[in-house]
Amino acid sequence: MHLRADITLHTAALFVHLASLVLGFGAVLAIDYYGALWLMGRKTLREVLDFTAPLHIPVWAGLGGLLFSGAFLHPDLSSPLTCVKLGLVLMLSLNGVQASALHRRLAAVDGGPVRRSLLIRGAVTASVSQAAWWGAVAIGFLNSQH
Repeated sequence: MHLRADITLHTAALFVHLASLVLGFGAVLAIDYYGALWLMGRKTLREVLDFTAPLHIPVWAGLGGLLFSGAFLHPDLSSPLTCVKLGLVLMLSLNGVQASALHRRLAAVDGGPVRRSLLIRGAVTASVSQAAWWGAVAIGFLNSQH
């Protein structure tokens, strides 16, 4: 099953898709970078939480823009790669909900020591996020070659 758009709509959707990728994935990279700075002792947890809290909006806006615009880019829903990409997008969404809860848990630490379980949860959250974003980008690139 294919959704077809004329060339003008396809071009506009491609622009929105790329802009949404920059917005959403760029915010994710900034969040993960600040998390790494905290782990290296270059930022406090409070600095990281204060910096990253507003970035949840561009992450979700970017992901929503990708979903909306992607529908107009001739997705081949019978392709196994497209199905894997959709699975990665679902994984991103669920991981994002979990990341928001993790952010709240870390904020509740309020200057105290961070439990090992929260550190592990943060590392898993960041790893899943990076793997899913890069995987979806790679599949999108491969699909665009056909």
